Amino acid sequence: MIDKIVQTMAAAMAGIRDGAVVLIGGFGSIGQPNALIDGLIDQGAKELTVVANNAGVGHAGLARLLEVGRVRKIVCSYPRTTDPVVFERLYREGRIELDVVPQGTMAERLRAAGAGIPAFYTPTSVGTRLAEGKEVREFSGRQYVLERALFGDVALIEAWEADRWGNLAYRSSARNFNPVMAAAAKLTIAQAQHIVELGALDPEKVGTPGIFVDRVVHVPYGEPVVT
Repeated sequence: MIDKIVQTMAAAMAGIRDGAVVLIGGFGSIGQPNALIDGLIDQGAKELTVVANNAGVGHAGLARLLEVGRVRKIVCSYPRTTDPVVFERLYREGRIELDVVPQGTMAERLRAAGAGIPAFYTPTSVGTRLAEGKEVREFSGRQYVLERALFGDVALIEAWEADRWGNLAYRSSARNFNPVMAAAAKLTIAQAQHIVELGALDPEKVGTPGIFVDRVVHVPYGEPVVT
């Protein structure tokens, strides 16, 4: 019987090694798997390379992972967002490396990894510092930069619903980077607010098929506050 539900956070985090490339879903704090990030902190892996949309907000979630000194390098699109106090301090002190990737390029690099596509050409960043050292080719009179697929050792993602096979459904904008990251990693761990019976998920609403998911943790945190 396939059952990907794990009962403890320690079991969910088992096997994550020092130096791993960790993909962390979310757009700011929306769809960010904070419970899994806390579990990773408790697990103790260090010297991590983190791939995320931004570099953390305040002192919780991703920002806390940075603050406790577990991250060597961050790959993101928006290192400076609302209240990026932790990242800014670490970067100014030379304690963390930064690789800035345009948001659309990062999403496509992740999607390519999940699809088994090793690289692709894009016009984004042509003629800028972001293209330095990269191959540039001309197609139909336009310049394109070669970008490589972005693979992860581990993906930490957040879902609204999950079943024991690991099929995941997302809620509104919390979907964001989570599906492409789930497909791009060797080990995908999801936290889900609701665990449902097999067959309860509408197939049209499944954003990540269970084939891409290895472990699921039930993390009920209540209905989102509507403001």
